[in-house]
Amino acid sequence: MNFNLPQYLSEKQAIINQYLKLILNQYDKSHELIMAMDHSLMAGGKRLRPILSIASAQVLGNDFLIALPACCAIEMIHTYSLIHDDLPAMDNDDLRRGLPTCHKKFCEATAILAGDALLTQAFNVISNPEQIFDIYPDDETRIKLIFKISQAAGIKGMVQGQMLDMQAFDSKQNKDLEHLHQIHELKTGKMITVSVEAGALSVGSDSKTIEKLIVYADKIGLAFQVIDDILNIEGDPKIMGKAAGSDILNDKMTFPAIIGLEASKKYAKKLIDSALEAIWEFDEKAIPLRAIANYIINRDH
Repeated sequence: MNFNLPQYLSEKQAIINQYLKLILNQYDKSHELIMAMDHSLMAGGKRLRPILSIASAQVLGNDFLIALPACCAIEMIHTYSLIHDDLPAMDNDDLRRGLPTCHKKFCEATAILAGDALLTQAFNVISNPEQIFDIYPDDETRIKLIFKISQAAGIKGMVQGQMLDMQAFDSKQNKDLEHLHQIHELKTGKMITVSVEAGALSVGSDSKTIEKLIVYADKIGLAFQVIDDILNIEGDPKIMGKAAGSDILNDKMTFPAIIGLEASKKYAKKLIDSALEAIWEFDEKAIPLRAIANYIINRDH
């Protein structure tokens, strides 16, 4: 079966963007806070996490539109994390998705508050979906989604990973592969894993299916970060929409820095192979997930 991944990604990005716009259009865009949220949320981007939610929902063959509240919430949380990551106190970046970072376009205080607003509003989207969405999970499932997503984004997930990553700048200790795994399992991996899990939960997947999808997601989540580290060395800034070479300049702990560039490429390939193995028994409905896994290892941005 021929599968056109670029077309699939484009179609799903358009759907996600449509609903993200509807969410923002509830508010007065003449306010600086809303303008800053809009600047970062609608700046483009791969929309990989919500698309993974959609692809996961499709494995069961049900209407993936029921997963859209979780999809939008996850993308809002992801964008908040990027706004805060880019701040001078964190990574101090000037560009994001080919545009000025939020604090460069506005100011640091506005960027901080825009990130805060996206994070908190994300959970409003899940808990109060009838304002925007035609179909959505039942109350019990939405509570599970809030629990899972908040856990992945918080002190047992992304935020703790960001803290460990930040501390790695200031310390020569723990610069080993095990510690790097821990950072990226939390910082990047948890939100990718919960994206896949949220899609499956939204459509009522059984626990065995979800377990296999989680293994898949764990592997591609780590592979995604390994490729990010490689692109920071070899990537084209014009294609990526952000600067390259910053990891070396900042003496940042990365996979190439610890195990070397070629070994990092082989490791990413091994992770993707393991991800594909986890979902090998799924039928053609899992083709998008398989294609996304291969996309991750071959991407240039």
